[in-house]
Amino acid sequence: MASIDDKIEYWIGLSEYDMKTAEAMLDTKRFLYVGFMCHQAVEKMLKGYYVSVKREEPPYTHNLAKISSETGLYKLMNDEQKDFLDYIQPMNIKARYPGYRKEILKDLNYTVSKNIIEKSKELIEWIKSKL
Repeated sequence: MASIDDKIEYWIGLSEYDMKTAEAMLDTKRFLYVGFMCHQAVEKMLKGYYVSVKREEPPYTHNLAKISSETGLYKLMNDEQKDFLDYIQPMNIKARYPGYRKEILKDLNYTVSKNIIEKSKELIEWIKSKL
């Protein structure tokens, strides 16, 4: 059976992998998937934090505010971090459905997508610093 530290490292590793994937999507101008992968990376780091605090498996949800709230981390976030969670939350689900794809894509370009990556990295590093 894996230790708590192994489980935390598992989530951190997945988060880092997803961030690299987001960067690859930026390089190939697949902007829809930049947001999707950034959401995944933040979610996985939050789940690592969840394991570190709760000492149990994280919930099966993609709701970033819910995961962070259940650990008390949401209360520690500044308004910019909370706003960013709200901003990337729909990029996980809406990227999967054709009707929403067009809506999301109209607002995404290289500059916006690069900014999403930078803000995701900042948030992930902040979460990681709390571990």
